[in-house]
Amino acid sequence: MIKYNLKELIAKKSSIEKRKITLDEVATAAGVNKAAISKMSSNTNYSTTTRTLDALCIYFDCKVEDIIEHVKP
Repeated sequence: MIKYNLKELIAKKSSIEKRKITLDEVATAAGVNKAAISKMSSNTNYSTTTRTLDALCIYFDCKVEDIIEHVKP
């Protein structure tokens, strides 16, 4: 199963910037559909695109493996 680590990345970025970052803000800043970000953050069996992953890597200044990971069921 693929697990998205968006909640952890948002918490980390919020802590560094000392402000609350919302899913809406992430979606807007990264140019990603809000519904997609919501599904990814709640880890609902959601399949995304490499464009979305690239945009999130840029927004969070991280690597792909920081956003997604494979978890054995």
